[in-house]
Amino acid sequence: MKKISGLLMVGCSALALAGCGPSDIASPGTGGDVIITPAPSPSPSPTPTPDTGTVTPATGCPTIADPQGLTDAGTISGPTGTWRVCSLPNVIRTSTTLPKLAGVLYQLPGRVDVGCDGGFTAPSTAAPYATSTVGCPSASLTADTNVTLTIEPGVIVFGGTGQSWLAVNRGNRINATGTATAPIIFTSRDNILGLNSDSSQGQWGGVVLMGRAPVTDCTTGTVAAGTCERQTEGSPNPARFGGADTAYNAGTMKYFQIRFSGFILGSNVELQSLTGEAIGTGTTIDHFQSFNSSDDGSEWFGGNVNMKYYIAIGADDDSLDVDTGAQMNVQYAILAQRSGMGDALMEIDSNGNESDSPRTKLAVANFTALQPAASSNNEGNDQASILLRGNSDTTWVNGLIVTPNNECLRMNGTGTTPATLTASSTVMQCNGTKYIGSGSSTYTASFVQSLFAPTARNNSDSFTSTLTSTFVNGANESAVVATDPKTVSSFFDTTTWIGAVRNAADTWYASWTCNSATANFGTGNSGNCTSLPTT
Repeated sequence: MKKISGLLMVGCSALALAGCGPSDIASPGTGGDVIITPAPSPSPSPTPTPDTGTVTPATGCPTIADPQGLTDAGTISGPTGTWRVCSLPNVIRTSTTLPKLAGVLYQLPGRVDVGCDGGFTAPSTAAPYATSTVGCPSASLTADTNVTLTIEPGVIVFGGTGQSWLAVNRGNRINATGTATAPIIFTSRDNILGLNSDSSQGQWGGVVLMGRAPVTDCTTGTVAAGTCERQTEGSPNPARFGGADTAYNAGTMKYFQIRFSGFILGSNVELQSLTGEAIGTGTTIDHFQSFNSSDDGSEWFGGNVNMKYYIAIGADDDSLDVDTGAQMNVQYAILAQRSGMGDALMEIDSNGNESDSPRTKLAVANFTALQPAASSNNEGNDQASILLRGNSDTTWVNGLIVTPNNECLRMNGTGTTPATLTASSTVMQCNGTKYIGSGSSTYTASFVQSLFAPTARNNSDSFTSTLTSTFVNGANESAVVATDPKTVSSFFDTTTWIGAVRNAADTWYASWTCNSATANFGTGNSGNCTSLPTT
C-alpha cells in the first residue's frame, strides 16, 4: 500500500507526508545526510569557512503581514558569507509576503502551515483565522482561511531541522514565482553551512500542496459516494486532501529549486521535495528543479495536474511518481539519476486498488530519462528503469530513455483492467533484457514488448544515444520522427523533436538551475547545487 505516515511535530498539527511507492517496491533510500540541528560535521566533510564570502547579514528581519511576525534567529555563516536568519511562524495566518532582502534567509523551524484546512468543499464565504489562537484548530475549519504565502524572486528558504517542511493546506495558496535569473531556492541548513557534497540528501522535509481535486485509495469517505479523502496517518490532527474540484488552485510555483530534501521518518516513510496532493488544473507549476531528494523527485497523489519544464536530478527513489487516481500531463522533463543510486525513473500506479476510479493517468511529452552508462542496478526494487502497474494508463510522446546497463520497462498486470501503455516516437537504450512482465500470466516480457510496440509509431527499443552535454540531442535523436503532442493533450505544445532538449540552441534549462556532477546546466545560473548564490 502507498505509504503516507505521520510524525509528531510542533505547530498546527503533528503530521508528515510519506512519499514512497507501494511498500513491496519502495526504496528505503540510503539514509542520506539526515542531520538535525545542531549538527555534527560529517567525517570526512568540507569545512565551511565563515565570513570569507561576499554576503553580509541584514541588521534585522523585515516586518511581514502575519501578526506573529518573523523571529530573528541570529546569523548563520558559510562559504558564501554570513546571513541573517528570519524564522517563520508555525502557522501563516494571513496573506504574507517574504521579500527578497540582501543578507536575509528565511527558516522553516519545523512544520510551517500556510493557513488551515478548510475541508472537502470550498465554503461560500471565508472565515479569517482567529488571531488569538496559537495553532490550527484540532479539527478542519468550516470555512477557508484564504491565506496566500508569496515568496519573491531570489528568496532562499531553508529547513532549520530535518523535520522542517512547508504545508499549503486546502483553502490556501502559495505564490512562489521566481524568474529565470532569480529562482527561488528551498534548501537545507547544511547547504547554507557549506557542508554538502553531490551525494548529500535527506536533510529536511520538502513542500506539500494539498487540494480539493479527486483522489482514490480513500482514508476517509468513499469514491462511490464522491466523498473520498486521504490523510496523513498516525497524527492527532492529520492534514486531509481531496474533493471534487478538478480545477482546484493551490497557487503558483515557477522558477524554483528544492534541494537536499526527503527526510526519512522510517521504513518506507519519507518526505520528498515536492508533493502534490489532489491539486487541480488551476495550479501552475513550471520550471522546477528537484535536486538530491532522498525519496522521489516529486510525487503526485490524485488530482488534475499540468506541469512543464521539470528537472529531477539525483532522486534516491523515483524521479517521477504518480499515484492514486492522478490525471497528470508533463512536458519537457529531464530525469537523471546518480550512478548506482535511485530506483525507477518513473513509477506509475494506483496503490493496487484496481476497482477505483478515476484510473491513474499520466501523459509525458518530450522527456529525456537517464541512468548513467557506467551504472548497473540503478533501478533497485522496481526491477526496471520504468515501472507501470496497478490501475494506471500511461502515454509517452517524443520520449528518450537511456539506461544502457538496466532493463528499460517493467509492467505489472493486476486487476480486471491492468496497466496500459501507449508510446509514440519514443526510443530506448537498454540492456539485453529490455522488458519485464509480472503480476499475471498475461503480462509476460513479450506482451510488455508488444504494448510498447518497438516497430510501430516511430518507436525503437534498440536505440543508441548520441546525446551531448548529458541531455542535449545529437544526430541519432534528431533523426527520430516526432509526433505532435497536441494529439494527446491540448496542454502540450506542438513539437517536431523527441527528448527534452532539441539542440544546443534550446536552453530552457539555463539560468535558473544549479549544477552537479550528475548534470551541468552551464554557466550564468545559480552555480553548484552545493553552494548558494550571493545575490
